[in-house]
Amino acid sequence: MVETSQAHHSTQTKNNLKSRLNRIEGQVKAINRMIDEDVYCDDVLTQIRATRSALNSVATKLLDHHMKSCIMEKIDNGENEAAMEELLVTFQKLMKD
Repeated sequence: MVETSQAHHSTQTKNNLKSRLNRIEGQVKAINRMIDEDVYCDDVLTQIRATRSALNSVATKLLDHHMKSCIMEKIDNGENEAAMEELLVTFQKLMKD
């Protein structure tokens, strides 16, 4: 079984991420409607690109928080090698398509 840790996001960070994710959810619903309504393919693709960009923005925010809090906490505790390994795995996950 894989060990999982729990993040400690501030209320402000959680609210920001949830707000972004709610907008992304709306974008996905809009894409679904666009397909139902036979909207021009290029317009649907534009909306998909915007949604992907918004998801990348959320991932970037989470990565920033992860590096500045979770990874730094491990480094502060002398777990340098584990911190760098975790960071490498995290980058590899983000780069998979």
